[in-house]
Amino acid sequence: MIVTSFPRAVRVIEHTSIPLKDGTKLAARIWLPDDAEQNPVPAILEYLPYRKRDGTNDRDALTHPYLAGHGYAGVRVDIRGSGESDGLLSDEYALQEQDDGLEIIAWLAAQPWCSGAVGMMGISWGGFNGLQVAARRPPALKAIVTICSTDDRYSDDVHYMGGAKLNAGFGWAAFFFGAMCHPPDPVLVGDRWRAMWLERLESVPLFLEIWMRHQRRDAYWQHGSVCEDYAAIQCPVYAVGGWTDGYTNAIPRLLERLAVPRKGLIGPWAHAYPHFALPGPQVGFLQDMLRWWDRWLKGLDTGMTDEPMLRAWMTDSAKPATHHETLPGRWVAEPSWPSPGITPLCLFLTDGGLSSQGAPLAARAVCSPLTVGKHAGSWCPFGRGADQAGDQREDDERSLVFETAVLDEAIETLGAAVLTVDVASDRPIANLAVRLCDVHPSGESLRVSFGVLNLTHRDGHETPAPMVAGQRYQVRIQFNDAGVVFPAGHRIRIALSTAYWPMIWPAPEKATVTIFGGTLDLPVRPPRAADALPPLPGPETATPEEATTIRPGVVRIDRLGLELGTEGKFAFDIKDDDPLSATAEMRRVETKQRGAWQVRIETQMHLSCTRDAFLLRATLRAWEGTSEVCHREWDRSIPRDFV
Repeated sequence: MIVTSFPRAVRVIEHTSIPLKDGTKLAARIWLPDDAEQNPVPAILEYLPYRKRDGTNDRDALTHPYLAGHGYAGVRVDIRGSGESDGLLSDEYALQEQDDGLEIIAWLAAQPWCSGAVGMMGISWGGFNGLQVAARRPPALKAIVTICSTDDRYSDDVHYMGGAKLNAGFGWAAFFFGAMCHPPDPVLVGDRWRAMWLERLESVPLFLEIWMRHQRRDAYWQHGSVCEDYAAIQCPVYAVGGWTDGYTNAIPRLLERLAVPRKGLIGPWAHAYPHFALPGPQVGFLQDMLRWWDRWLKGLDTGMTDEPMLRAWMTDSAKPATHHETLPGRWVAEPSWPSPGITPLCLFLTDGGLSSQGAPLAARAVCSPLTVGKHAGSWCPFGRGADQAGDQREDDERSLVFETAVLDEAIETLGAAVLTVDVASDRPIANLAVRLCDVHPSGESLRVSFGVLNLTHRDGHETPAPMVAGQRYQVRIQFNDAGVVFPAGHRIRIALSTAYWPMIWPAPEKATVTIFGGTLDLPVRPPRAADALPPLPGPETATPEEATTIRPGVVRIDRLGLELGTEGKFAFDIKDDDPLSATAEMRRVETKQRGAWQVRIETQMHLSCTRDAFLLRATLRAWEGTSEVCHREWDRSIPRDFV
């Protein structure tokens, strides 16, 4: 990663307020070319609840000054109720957030240093609200870049997968709960920091309770899901993600269903910006974005509209590991999506394994130990530690497995594999998890994709219905999109299990699912001469934020003289034969200190269940110095809705 110099000098407005019609003021940090008042520039908005002051300051430092140095205003705004912004935050992706976004864009367009053109960029939350605000069509918004986000808040977010409850939602809720309890910085807002903080502490909801009271795809999840009306988006969209991330599936859908100029980029990366993401290789994403912004915010011909619609990393086979610094492979490109050059390879589930020829299959029953899934890794890896799927052999041995003979030649796939199976269950509620694995000659099993289906959601996520014991159903399970090479000499394996802990919460009863037959459709993409693409440039950034590690878990942002401390403990536990033994718990402590000013926030959550309900307990405590200023507790019983 190269720190570069810029063609234009940059100045920073460390803190300013954006006034809204209702009197609320939102906090912004803005990077500008020095001469922007004389030579106005387009603005690029990143709009988040993660605190511009001390939450995203490190990645902001790499990105926004770079944009400003190349002729843009980089604008980082705290959502209402977060950071130094006024008001309260009630939930993720609320209508109020979108409404405020429209006002922010209008304000930016009217500034003397702005040319009147605005773009939105962001990863995860910022990618979500970029799509959502684009669907509201503010006149000044000319294009967006959405990274690691989704068009469907129910099917492809951290809360549910295939109608099953993701435990990643517990971890996200734990982080978000604590993050929304932070005070604004007194240096920026003055003496009113305390009143703002106390109001937040007394008003912050238990977010996990909100999300768990919506266990099917109802109006709550439809809100903010732009898949409800793709035509609402009428500005160009650049959709970016990585195969290691949890949010890749939206990119092919956006490319297929949007009607505006659009591009997709999918690398090997986990949940991070591509110019510093792991697994590598990282790319010059800031240079690539500049070409996008120059085209749509400045009207310059950068050649982007002549390039393929999708550029994707075709991942070569690697040894399974819970962390990868880099993943081998090459870039491939598709001029349109869906690609006419991709054809399904149909493999049948047979007594002899996965076969290209149909053959009998004696009924196979699967009733997994509830700890199958211990090698699954995180639903949404960040690439910073051991958070990726490891060797699957132990999980495979406790699953129902079908595999091909040794491959005579390599098979390359791009897109989403689909498993269609004829099943019956002896219980009304049952889950089926399926893994697609690359089996090495050594026996190591590399998970390349997976899918999950709560079988009560077999006919859709809006209207789940119990399974009738013994009745046969044909169900379809779509794997996460992937771009992978199965080399000659390897085998393709699918592994089916009725449990996938701690990835998903178990069904209320331990179910036996019987498989009577089925097919696996792989999206095969033969290599082609056009894949000899010019390489993407190497990564460049602005100068990193300087920080000093005081001790493990405590870091000082040197520029601010602000010390931040974080410690946490997460635990997921279950007994092999008792789904009602499942528990998830966390304790998180966060501190801030500058001289004599010190605050401490402690949050705890515990989730367990009965056959009919989820049991959620939580505690919030906060201190200013040694004085406790808030102590709140929650004890909730949430009915299970076919989950």
